[in-house]
Amino acid sequence: MARRVCIRDMEAEPLVIDVDEDVRLMLAFRDGDRAAFDELFRRWAAPLLRYLQRMLRDAASAEELVQEAFLRVHRSRASYSADARFSTWLYRIATNLALNELRRPRSRPAIHESTEAEHATPLRDAGLGPDEAAHLRRLAHSVDRRLEGLPDKQRAALCLSVIEGQSYAEIAATLDTTVQAVKALVHRARCALAADLPEREY
Repeated sequence: MARRVCIRDMEAEPLVIDVDEDVRLMLAFRDGDRAAFDELFRRWAAPLLRYLQRMLRDAASAEELVQEAFLRVHRSRASYSADARFSTWLYRIATNLALNELRRPRSRPAIHESTEAEHATPLRDAGLGPDEAAHLRRLAHSVDRRLEGLPDKQRAALCLSVIEGQSYAEIAATLDTTVQAVKALVHRARCALAADLPEREY
């Protein structure tokens, strides 16, 4: 639950802002509460792993980068300031790590389907019949393969927008660019995926 903090300016009326729970935890960790860091890891490790798996298509590398991202959070705690959402800061660290990994001159094996299946939505539990569920799984795997062919920043922008549900402003902060640039990246990624998917796969 968010708490409200009053920031007083000597020349202005008090300004009241919302500080989300993640920021509160990070500030507590900065001030020496190690349990707060454990809670941040518990809240964000799984979503971050899902994002990095889609970026890297390598489960082992994604797990390594989750650990590295939180290690950097740990090391940077003294300099942390609550001028942005914690999740935006965390995903910026992780995205930079992922982009650096993707620039390395070596190929990575794709994630095995069994690994992907562990994180798949239980389609039959959603009321779909066996044929519909199988079709949607094939479509999901097809989209995943096509995501691999997108330029790195397009893939990052699309995943952050569609899968992680971040706003364009948050993605712009994560990718260190402008909102207009993010809109263009997402639009081009969507167009590329739509053009590449045969009509029968929709």
